[in-house]
Amino acid sequence: MGEGSEDVMENFDTAPIQDDSGVSSEIVDKFEQFFRVVYEKELTEYIATHPDATSIVVDFAKLESFDYELADALLDNPDQYLDAMEYALGRIEIPGTENRKLRVRLTNTPDERKLLVRNITSDYIGKIIAAEGVVRQTTMVLPKLKVAKWMCRKCGRTYDIPQEGPKLKKPPVCVCGSRDFELLPEQSIWVDFQRIQIQEPIEYLRGGEQARFIDIYLEGDLTNKVKPGDRVNVVGVLRLLQPDTRRTVYGKYIDALWVEPTQKEFEELEPTPEEIEEIKKLAQDPEIYDKLRRSIAPTIYGHDDIKEAVALQLFGGVKKDLPDGTHIRGNIHILLMGDPGTGKSQILRHAAKIAPKSIYVAGKTASGAGLTATAEKDEMGEGGWVIKAGALVLASGGIAAVDEFEKIDQKDRAALHEAMEQQTISVAKAGIVTTFKADTAILSAANPKRGRFDPYQNPIEQINIEPTILSRFDLMFIVKEKLDEERDRKIAEHILKTHLAGEKRIAYETGTDKELTAEEVEEAEKHVKPAIDIELLRKYIAYARTHVFPELTKEAMDKIIDFYVNLRKLGKQQNTVPTTARQLEALIRLAEASARVRLSNKVTEEDADRAIRLARASMEEVLKDPETGAIDFDVLTTGETKSKREKAKIVLNIIRAKCLDTDMVPVDDVIEEAVSNYNMDRDEVKDIIEKLKRDGDIYEPRHGFLAPA
Repeated sequence: MGEGSEDVMENFDTAPIQDDSGVSSEIVDKFEQFFRVVYEKELTEYIATHPDATSIVVDFAKLESFDYELADALLDNPDQYLDAMEYALGRIEIPGTENRKLRVRLTNTPDERKLLVRNITSDYIGKIIAAEGVVRQTTMVLPKLKVAKWMCRKCGRTYDIPQEGPKLKKPPVCVCGSRDFELLPEQSIWVDFQRIQIQEPIEYLRGGEQARFIDIYLEGDLTNKVKPGDRVNVVGVLRLLQPDTRRTVYGKYIDALWVEPTQKEFEELEPTPEEIEEIKKLAQDPEIYDKLRRSIAPTIYGHDDIKEAVALQLFGGVKKDLPDGTHIRGNIHILLMGDPGTGKSQILRHAAKIAPKSIYVAGKTASGAGLTATAEKDEMGEGGWVIKAGALVLASGGIAAVDEFEKIDQKDRAALHEAMEQQTISVAKAGIVTTFKADTAILSAANPKRGRFDPYQNPIEQINIEPTILSRFDLMFIVKEKLDEERDRKIAEHILKTHLAGEKRIAYETGTDKELTAEEVEEAEKHVKPAIDIELLRKYIAYARTHVFPELTKEAMDKIIDFYVNLRKLGKQQNTVPTTARQLEALIRLAEASARVRLSNKVTEEDADRAIRLARASMEEVLKDPETGAIDFDVLTTGETKSKREKAKIVLNIIRAKCLDTDMVPVDDVIEEAVSNYNMDRDEVKDIIEKLKRDGDIYEPRHGFLAPA
């Protein structure tokens, strides 16, 4: 509280009281002077442009400049001082507000009152605070009693009782001695009421910390201003929620004076001038891309292409909103498919740790509703339903790391179609129809159906994920276990050095090795230490995403066009489904991200080459047909290679031909003809027959026999 505020409070308590307002005349005079000197012109202009306004927004910083003692007293005694402020506002004749009382809304509170939810303690009860968070859920707007009119059932006398807090208040006893009262709803004063719940921004959490949340009570024109998934700033008074039982522990909520959505996801990570200089120096480093690779999961050996791709994903492409309303996403989606124990989860966790805003979820514990949004019965018993935002909505503006992607139920994965491409989530549940923003990049990891990859089958056919989902990933990488003695030795050395570094750190900190020096520990940790400090890298990414919006140069465009056209030609020559515009847009996003790494406003030929190299590496691993060696985009649209589809057609034709003169054909006869006449593998034919049965093209009239459907 500012200097001299005790005198202000003393004057407030002892000054004469206005009969109709119940506030100190001296304080009212000060607020009236503030409005007349600082705000009168703004008030008149605001009411002229908002004729139906029921409140006025007051910049707290202007009040503080006018009279800091008055401003400090307002922060600590809001109930009395806000009444005085609103009474003073009522004295000013503003055209268009006759017979209308205006509420005062406060914004721009001092930094020391801007708190994380976890720091909102009992010290602030009854005081003005500000909090920032992501809206988890909202209730429907309901009527709330502001002033209840009660009538004595015995004598008919009426009483106006102001309502504060969650419990209904009525007169204790009538002048006639009766305690029997009836509420008169039509003659009472009501106000719109809505409860929302906000949780701490995810980027403030470290390790496995749980995000804290708090309820916000909104009234009047503050209702229906925000929706789940919105990031908001709230200014209000911290209140206590009395428990139903006689316990000493109370709940808490914020009685909002102001709430506004903010889309500045990375503002809180704005680096200092010194850090900006360091970031610019890093961006000019010719080895910056190598340093980024060495900063992504340094405890995992190799996987340079994957680490580079993840680094580009963190920086992201440029999102565009076109004049016709079309939205083009800038987020890059990446899928890692691989054998168990190859470090996929480590890469995901490390990327989530670096990203300025992220959520990590595992497939077995994630549902479609948990990823998108869910409808639940209102916990407060106010009637109706509430919508709770899921992981992709809460991570909007950052990264969602989804491990064990294949273990998410198929119908739940279908909910991701819209989120991945349109970057929105539309909900129609429990009579609530709405759309959330999900401006989220997805980094996923998946395992093959049978535990490990079969080198003789296309990887896509071995992943239990629908082609419609796969086609939305910009890059897909296979992480395989390869038998290579030299590489195995390097991996083993890397793992052992990682463990040794951890052991030395523990031995040094606990003092179990008295001869160990800090320099020796640092030397042991050198090879597992990120090339760029994580905190600096987070700010580097945040700075690039908020300040750099590169444009394609003609040279970069020509490179990307040539690569795209050649892929289309390849598809035509092989008589397969050619690459689509989705792959073209993926190249653009990767090239833009590459330019952002250098803080460049131009996408150069070098950036296009980097995007093409990563795209080619992804295609050669994932889309190559093991039989023909050619890149086959059919596998993305149908889930199987062109050669596999042609073989299935051969087997189906064999069954149809043999069934021309009979109702069914023995399975062994079909297999023998396919093996002898078409040089097909026996096990492969069996797999094709099973797939044809699953697809409904053939059926088994009796055991050991087949017939066309």
